[in-house]
Amino acid sequence: MKGLILSGGKGTRLRPITYTSAKQLIPVANTPVLFYGIKALRDSGIKDIGIVVGDTKDEIKAAVGDGSRWGVKITYIEQEAPLGLAHAVLTAESYLDGDSFVMYLGDNLIKSGISQLVNEFQEKKPHSMILLARVPNPNQFGVAELQGDKVVRLVEKPKKPKSDLALVGVYLFDSNIMKAAKSIKPSARGELEITDAIQWLVDNGYEVRPHIVTGWWKDTGKLEDILEANRMILDELEMRIDGKVDAESEVHFKVVVEKGARIQNSTLRGPAIIGEDAQIIDSFIGPFTSIAKGCRIIGSEIEHSIVLESSSVVNIKTRIVDSLIGRNVEVSDSPLKPKAFRFILGDNSKVGIF
Repeated sequence: MKGLILSGGKGTRLRPITYTSAKQLIPVANTPVLFYGIKALRDSGIKDIGIVVGDTKDEIKAAVGDGSRWGVKITYIEQEAPLGLAHAVLTAESYLDGDSFVMYLGDNLIKSGISQLVNEFQEKKPHSMILLARVPNPNQFGVAELQGDKVVRLVEKPKKPKSDLALVGVYLFDSNIMKAAKSIKPSARGELEITDAIQWLVDNGYEVRPHIVTGWWKDTGKLEDILEANRMILDELEMRIDGKVDAESEVHFKVVVEKGARIQNSTLRGPAIIGEDAQIIDSFIGPFTSIAKGCRIIGSEIEHSIVLESSSVVNIKTRIVDSLIGRNVEVSDSPLKPKAFRFILGDNSKVGIF
């Protein structure tokens, strides 16, 4: 089997971060979301992985490389435009070359991995298998209706869902999905929908089996979902201190301090992770906070947040919470007179002032 990770898309729900960074590279517990998908495929025994890329292809390629660090082979497949998941499958037809494959959406996180799913697919040999999870808001997802152990109907974001089983971003297919994708027409939003392609398989007598997720999964397309995923991954950490923590500092619960990081006169309350070469001085960090490589946090408090590489937060008098701070960002108390707020904000930014 091969793996196919979809890593295109514009990430509009995470702007302004995604104006300058691929959404799949936003880190959760200081590891890009995309890397979790690569590791999940590798751990299921798949070593040949194609990544479908779009406008952010150069950034994805620079971050992932050839896959050797995970012991896999990466092939990049360029999609002309984000024209739907089924279109992405067709774009990868020559790479897949008739093989069965796992399609994994690059901004998804699945705690339990996919090894059981892959084993079940190889044992039962259906034409397709889809991953499902029970959700409280099925009208925001593709929804599956089941009859026993078979899928009978799929509806994309139904107004009146007939089940609470949402499509998780992992699908397994044999080569018949190509025939299905070529047989459907674009939806009202102009995309070739994977739900329509799977429905075509169902309607034409092909076996589509469900696999219901029992652990947690997250589509990290929104800020609150990224923060929740960060919280869940951090909660699995084991304490490790590789950097320097001075005698005036306190470290509580599950905290990772990477090599080169320096903690001075500060409190770290886990779960939390402090990246390589970061400096935490006269500050309070955590819980549920990821501080990336090369950051400087001085005289400030940060909780339930993610701070990306090489950013600085200096002398902020009010605690920062529930936030995603991008790369090379500077947040500081200004000494300029008269006192005033001075902002440079990207489109779709949100600022709360108290």
